Amino acid sequence: MIDTRSPDSFEWRFVLVALGILALGVISIYSVSPSTTPKGQTPLYAKQLTWILIGLVAFLAAVAIDYHKLARHAYILYGFTLVLLALVLVTGRVSRGAQRWFAVGPVVFQPSEVAKLVLVLVLSKYFADVQRFGWIQRVIVPGLITLPGLLLILKQPDLGTAMSFTFIFVTMVLVGGLHAKALGLGVLFTSMLFPFAWELVWTSLHDYQRERILTFWDPTTDPGGRGYHALQSRIAIGSGGLLGKGLDEATQSRLKFLPEGHTDFVFAVFAEQWGFIGVFVLFVLFATLIFLASEIAFKAKDPLGLLLATGILSMVGFCLMVNVGMTMGIFPIVGIPLPLMSYGGTTTVTSMAALGLLLNVKRRRLTLFY
Repeated sequence: MIDTRSPDSFEWRFVLVALGILALGVISIYSVSPSTTPKGQTPLYAKQLTWILIGLVAFLAAVAIDYHKLARHAYILYGFTLVLLALVLVTGRVSRGAQRWFAVGPVVFQPSEVAKLVLVLVLSKYFADVQRFGWIQRVIVPGLITLPGLLLILKQPDLGTAMSFTFIFVTMVLVGGLHAKALGLGVLFTSMLFPFAWELVWTSLHDYQRERILTFWDPTTDPGGRGYHALQSRIAIGSGGLLGKGLDEATQSRLKFLPEGHTDFVFAVFAEQWGFIGVFVLFVLFATLIFLASEIAFKAKDPLGLLLATGILSMVGFCLMVNVGMTMGIFPIVGIPLPLMSYGGTTTVTSMAALGLLLNVKRRRLTLFY
C-alpha cells in the first residue's frame, strides 16, 4: 500500500547530494562516449540519463511504500531473486567469460545487482523477527539464507558482487546482535574453513579473474597484458594533478588508453579530468551521503528500520570503498561499479531504490506506531 501522508521528514539534503553525484557520473560518461554514434544506437550518456529517470521512479516508489509492508514479502522476493540467479546461468547472455545478464532487445538486466538489495531486506526481516539470541539463530540460519545466492553469483562468476554479498552478511550479523563470544567463535570457525572456501572460490574463477588478483601485487610484471588496467588507471589518476586536465584534454580517457572508463574505472576518468580538487569535492559528496545515511540508521525507531538502513549503508559503502581502492591500486580489480556514477541500468536503478528505502526509514521515524 502507498503511504499518502505528507513527507514530513523528507531529507532534501540527501536527495540533492545524490543528484549531484549522479550528475558528475553522467558528465564523466559523456566525456568517454564516442564522438559519433552508429545510426540507430543511443549514446551511453543518453542511456544513463534514461536509467536515472527510471531510477527516480524506483526511488519515489521506495519512499512511498511502507518498508514494514515491503518486508512482509521479503522471503518471496528473495526466492524470486534466487530463481532469476539460477535462470541467468542457463539463458543469460555471456560476455567475457561471465554469464550474468538477461538481454531483452536493447534492455540488459543483471539480477545479481538487485540480489544485494533483496539480501539486505530479507536479512533485516529475519533479524527483526528472531526472538532467540543463540549462535544458530544469529549466524547459522542467516548464513543458510545467504549461501544459495552467494553460490549462484560465484557460479556466474561475479567475484565483486559475491564479496558485496559476504560483506552485507557480516554487517547484518554484527548489527543483529552477535555477542563477543559468538564473534570469536565465528572468526575461529572462518579461519579453519578459509583454505577450503578459498579453494572453492579460486577454482570457480576464470583465468582473467585469477590474473587480475595476481597482477594486483605487481602490475609491472605484465604492463601490456594483465597489469594494463591497473597501470592505466593509476596513470590517469596521477596525471590529473591539482586541477585536472578538463574534459577535452584528458588523454588517458579520451584516447581510450583506460578501458571501461564508463563503468568500473569511471573514478579514474573523473580524477584525470577534475584533478585533486574535483576528487576532494566528490569525496565530500559521498561522505555527506554516508553521514546522512548513518544518521538515519542511528535514529531509526524500530529494529527493522535500523537493520535496513545499516544494510543499505554497508552495501553502498563497500562498493564505494572497493571501487575507488581498485582504481588506485589498493585493492585487486574485481569489477565493482562506483555507486551512482558508473554506467549501468541495473546498478543505477537499484542504488536509487536503496536510497529511497533509506528515506523511507527516516520518513516514518516520527510517525511510526505499533
